[in-house]
Order: sequence, then C-alpha cells, then structure tokens
Amino acid sequence: MVPLDSTDWTQLRHAYGSAEDIPALLRQLRNFPDESNPQSEPWFSLWSALCHQGDVYPASFAAVPHLVAALQSDPTRATFSYFLLPACIEIARGERRIEIPSALEAPYFDALKLMPHLAAQAVSAGASVELCASALAASAAASGHVSLAALLIDVEPGDIDAVREWVLNR
Repeated sequence: MVPLDSTDWTQLRHAYGSAEDIPALLRQLRNFPDESNPQSEPWFSLWSALCHQGDVYPASFAAVPHLVAALQSDPTRATFSYFLLPACIEIARGERRIEIPSALEAPYFDALKLMPHLAAQAVSAGASVELCASALAASAAASGHVSLAALLIDVEPGDIDAVREWVLNR
C-alpha cells in the first residue's frame, strides 16, 4: 500500500493529472464525512479524480486500500460511497481489462477481498437501499462478478420492482 505521506502519490495519475491531492482527501474518510449532498467533499473530488465517467487510473488502484482501511475502522458508520467507489473502480477495470501497475496489484486485491466481510458488518436492519445495493455490488465485484456488480449499481432503487417483474414474466 502506498503510504499517504509518500511522495509516490506525485508520480501516480488520476483524471486531472498528478494524484498528489488524493492523500489529503483519503485522510478525511477516517471521519466518515457526510455525503447527503452529491457535491459533498471529499467524495465529490475522489469520484471526479478516481472514477471519472467510468475511467480509472493508477491512483484509483492506490486509493482503494486506504478507502477500505477507513471503512474497516467502523463499518457501521459507512455510507454508500465506501462500497460504491471501490465497486465502480473494479467494474471499470474488469470491463475494460485495465492492467494494474504491479506495485499496486497486491494491496488493491487484498483490500477488495475484505469487502464482503465489511459489507456484512455495515448493512443492518433499516439500512438504505443505496447502502445495501452498493455493499452487495462491492461484494460481487470483489468476488469477480463484475456484471452482477454493474447490474446492482445500474438499477435505480425506484426501478427494482419493475426489473423484478420483468425477470419473473420473461
């Protein structure tokens, strides 16, 4: 895992160039920031830089272990992006067959392996449909089921009943 205080972040790239800004954003995740507004920081900047319109970058793979470490500190405080961002990064990697830089590969996959367990800890009775869907999607992506993960993300909560009806009646 690339330490947050490492100068290696200046060499990693994201959607807007150098990833030197990413460690400060990742540090904020330890406090489980509010994300009730789509423009909320640090999530807005992390999404924009690390999974920009479905594109992922070396910094995306370096960030996932830190995101998962923040989630590990208290999964019960997780909001949906703790699961959704890693899921979307893995979906993009899998669908586009993007190679992970070798130095980032083991920490990235080790972090993904933790997602199903963390999802089980995070989702409890009364959890939002967004948290449930993103936790399930992260678990599916981590297990190599990228298409299932994408389906879980792509179906809007308001469309779940209609999709289920379509499946049952086809």
